[in-house]
Amino acid sequence: MKLKIVIEPSDEGGYTVYVPSLPGCISEGDTKEEVMANIKEAIELYLDPVEDDLTLSPDHEIVEIAV
Repeated sequence: MKLKIVIEPSDEGGYTVYVPSLPGCISEGDTKEEVMANIKEAIELYLDPVEDDLTLSPDHEIVEIAV
């Protein structure tokens, strides 16, 4: 999956990064390398469903697909 991200210099130093297509998915880092690693982790957590939040029927099936 490829997502566009926006990296901006932070007023306090370092960088802020966010994913426009994933509202609220934002991170920070001191370097561009750090901010890239941090946003990758944030995206994974954003997209990973929390099983407690799922209301499933007894005959449910969970399937993963690549997009």
